[in-house]
Amino acid sequence: MTAAGAEYGGALYELAVEEGLEQTILEQLDQVCRLLAENPAYVKLLAMPSVPKAERCAALDEAFGGQAEPYLLNFLKLLCEKGEIRSLPDCRKEYRARYNQAHGILEATAVTAVPMSAGQADALKKKLESITGKTIALTARVEPGCLGGVRLEVEGTQLDGTVKNRLDEMRRLLAATL
Repeated sequence: MTAAGAEYGGALYELAVEEGLEQTILEQLDQVCRLLAENPAYVKLLAMPSVPKAERCAALDEAFGGQAEPYLLNFLKLLCEKGEIRSLPDCRKEYRARYNQAHGILEATAVTAVPMSAGQADALKKKLESITGKTIALTARVEPGCLGGVRLEVEGTQLDGTVKNRLDEMRRLLAATL
């Protein structure tokens, strides 16, 4: 994460808390980041120093005015004026990290070879919540290469119970004994 992303994202979160808008701004920030990720040419335009700042801010007004919270729109304009619009994804990460910490939310990713059923995902989420004592925001990802089992990624820690990992471990043990 960039220093600018941490600083600006933290400042936006503090403002949102003061105004009681942390959930609303988080949702809108996610949507804006998703839209900009889908339109990299627009981000490139917003980051061009050769385009006057007033025109870049007007483009943001046109795109998001009336649809986004004024605080968020002004935040986007500030990033644009400071030449930091490309750090918006890092701002979002910092904002989400502070939001999650304040609300006792822990993000976890479950990686499986085939999609988990809703029941399996719910059971895993409940088990993690009982272990951690926090609300779990579970994301499921499919990677056929793991062959079976589940790999959990929680706060930078990986718990790998996949078949692929077990086979790799057996290979390492066999190679070490030969």
